[in-house]
Amino acid sequence: MKIDFTKASFKDFENIPGQDIYATATEFNLYLNFLKANGHLNYRIESLSPVGPEMNLMLPGDTGPTSCVCLVSNDYLGFSQHPKIKAAVIKGIEMYGTGSGASPAIGGHFIYHEQLEKKIATFYKRKDAILYTTGYTANSATLQCLLHKEDLAILDMAVHASVYEGALTTTVKTFLHNNLEMLEHVLKNAQHKYRTKMVIIDGVYSQDGDLAPLDKIVELTHRYGAYLVVDDAHGIGVVGETGRGVLEMHHAFDQVDIITGTFSKALGNIGGYVIASPEIISYLKFQSKQHLFSTTATPATLGIIRAIELIDEEPEWRTQLWDNITYLKTGLIESGFDIGTTASAVIPVKVGDIPKTLEAGRLLLKAGIYTNPIMYPAVSKKNARIRMNVMATHTREHLDQVLNAFEAIDRKIHLTNRYD
Repeated sequence: MKIDFTKASFKDFENIPGQDIYATATEFNLYLNFLKANGHLNYRIESLSPVGPEMNLMLPGDTGPTSCVCLVSNDYLGFSQHPKIKAAVIKGIEMYGTGSGASPAIGGHFIYHEQLEKKIATFYKRKDAILYTTGYTANSATLQCLLHKEDLAILDMAVHASVYEGALTTTVKTFLHNNLEMLEHVLKNAQHKYRTKMVIIDGVYSQDGDLAPLDKIVELTHRYGAYLVVDDAHGIGVVGETGRGVLEMHHAFDQVDIITGTFSKALGNIGGYVIASPEIISYLKFQSKQHLFSTTATPATLGIIRAIELIDEEPEWRTQLWDNITYLKTGLIESGFDIGTTASAVIPVKVGDIPKTLEAGRLLLKAGIYTNPIMYPAVSKKNARIRMNVMATHTREHLDQVLNAFEAIDRKIHLTNRYD
C-alpha cells in the first residue's frame, strides 16, 4: 500500500498492512525525509540553552544556534530555573548523591520520597499519595493495576494517551469531549453490568486548554455508582485561586476518588503522583508493577518539595502567568484567530488542515517563534492546530513578537478568514 505523504500523519505508519517492522520503519523514514525536505519536521529540535521563554536552537541546516521565543515548554511558572528550587536540588544531591539505587520496596524508598508523598497529598488536602517516575506512568500503571476485564473505564475522548494505554487491560467506553448527556447515557447503561466502573477525565485538557465541568461530572459519576479519576497535570500551579487546579475551582478535593498528575510541568521537575484513599494507595504501592519494579526518583526530588512550597509562598508567578495568558489570548482573538475555549496556559490556534498547519509551524520557526504543530492522531485531522504554552517568564516583547508573526503568516497562507 502506497502512503500519500502529502496527506499522511504518524498514525499511518503504526501498522502498515503486509509489511514487517523493518519495511515499516523504512517507509516511515522516507516520510520523515519528506517532512524534513519541506521544512516541516518541527520535532526533536536540539535545544542548546536551559528551558525558558527564549531558547537557542540548532535548526536543520543551520551552522550555529538560532534564538527563538519558546512556546513549547510546560514550565508554566518558570520553576525549572528558580534559584531556590535549584538550591534545593543541589542540596539533595550533596546529601544523598545522584541516584536512589533500587526500587521502592527493596531499598529505594528514601526520606525525601516519603516527604514528597506527604507534601503533594497535603497540597490537595488529602492524606496519602504514591510516586511514579513519570506522570505518564502514574496514569498507565495505576489504571492497569486497578482495572481488569470485569471492570469498565469510561473515558472522555480527549484524555491523554497514558490513560488510553492504562485502559488496555479493561473494557473501555468513551464519550464525546465534555459531553455530559453522552456521559450519563454510558453511565446509565453500564450501571449494573460491571464490577468496578471508573470515569476518567482531565482537569485541564492538553490540546484545547479547556476545563472539565467537574462539579457536574462528580454528581453524575457518583449518582450511577462509579468512581472518578481526574488527571490535573496542566492545572496544578496554574488554575484555581491558590494553584490547586480544577479541584480547587469546584471545591471538590474530597469528591474526586483518585487524583493524578505530574511534577514535570508547573513544578519544573520530573515524575508523577497518584492521590487516593489510604487503602488504594497502599494497594498500589505493592501491586502496581511499574512502581514496584522501577528504581525510584533521584535526590533531585527535594527540588519538587521546594516547588510545591513556592506555589503558596510566591503567588506572583501565577499572577504574571495569567497576565501573559490574557494578553496573548486577547491579541489572537482580536486578530481573528480561532483559539477555541481555552481557559488555561495552553493556547491552540486552530487551523484545521494538516499541510497548512505544518507550513505555519515552518514559517513561525523562520520568524523566531518555536511552537508545536499538532496533528492527527493527537487531534482529529480537521482539528490540526498550532499549540502554544505560555510561561510566567515571557515578556510583553516576546508576546508581541508572537502576535506579529501570526499576523504576517496569516497574510501569507490565510490561517483566518480575513483574507479569503
